[in-house]
Amino acid sequence: MKIVYQGISGSYSEACAQKNYPGIETIACKTFDECFEKASRDNNIKALIPESNKTTGNIGVEYLIFRYKLNIYAEHFFPINHHLMALKGAKIEDITEIFSHAQALSQSSSFIKKNNFNENVRADTAGSAKFVSESKSKNNAAIASELSSKIYDLNILKRNIQDEKDNTTRFILFGKEIFEPEKQNKNYITSLLFKLKDKPAALYSALSGFAINGVNLTKLQSYPEKNSFSSYFFLLDLEGHIQDEKVKKSLEELGLHTLDFHVLGVYEASKFRKK
Repeated sequence: MKIVYQGISGSYSEACAQKNYPGIETIACKTFDECFEKASRDNNIKALIPESNKTTGNIGVEYLIFRYKLNIYAEHFFPINHHLMALKGAKIEDITEIFSHAQALSQSSSFIKKNNFNENVRADTAGSAKFVSESKSKNNAAIASELSSKIYDLNILKRNIQDEKDNTTRFILFGKEIFEPEKQNKNYITSLLFKLKDKPAALYSALSGFAINGVNLTKLQSYPEKNSFSSYFFLLDLEGHIQDEKVKKSLEELGLHTLDFHVLGVYEASKFRKK
């Protein structure tokens, strides 16, 4: 198996892949779309995609989940520890310009404001570290991962500068091949997409089965159908295995109110959810 991720070497996505799949071959992609495209064409390739962040919310990849409808195999909650890094020999007093991804800058806003740094938004954190390394200016610094500092030979001036010290991103592992784990004595998440019938109180009626059967929903998000502001798909995560009797009954009720229904995956719930 190979794992594709968005960004360049040193990204948080690559760090997450290395931690959870030691020794795995990782492949960098320029865009999330490219990641999904590669995974959709080859059973041996899986895409590790950041889905949401505890501090700043959704990453914005839902439209690709809807477009490709790849199977979900796993979720990983990965700590996002932002570090300020610069050329070796540079001191924090030398820094005037900060480079990073918009979310990393937002997640470190208190530290940036305290030090009166000028923010410079770039495509990704690892790319920012690479830029600072190549700039040869002691006035420049990047906010990126520890892995980036090692790859691009930068010195970490200040560790863990994120506003929330337990800053965490949820990553999802996607792939082409459909796989459903055998139900065991474990906690599971079932993810699915659905499109409602056009009738009054459709969403309320569709979700009633989950309430009646005591199934907990951990995510419910709407996304407009292409070229429409009146037709929506919904992305839903629920606690439980699709073979659980109460989940079966809930999905049967949901099916009565939908025009389109697609199970994205059943996978073991991360132990992080219990923290």
